[in-house]
Amino acid sequence: MYYRIKNGIAESKQLDINGFPGIWAAAEEGFVEGDLYDEDNGWSHPILTAEEIEAQARDWRDNELKSTDYIVPLTDHPDHAATITYRQELRDWPSTDAFPDTKPTKT
Repeated sequence: MYYRIKNGIAESKQLDINGFPGIWAAAEEGFVEGDLYDEDNGWSHPILTAEEIEAQARDWRDNELKSTDYIVPLTDHPDHAATITYRQELRDWPSTDAFPDTKPTKT
């Protein structure tokens, strides 16, 4: 697999690059679209600001809440009580000292 590199950033991934224009770099484990590539230094991960890290954490939390929405009205669901507790922990998480480093976990 190869990533097309545009302005030093991995943009798209494809198996065969023969005949495709542009700069391409062989994919390496642990690197994905959005990571940085430099011909002299190879692959690296972008350094995120605190705001970007917090935004990613909030996006993760929002997706977790969405993925459990269907359980809320199902009071006979076997994980209903645990899910309600987990959802409250997700809502409270940004105001705790654990944010954004330690994500709440399902029990």
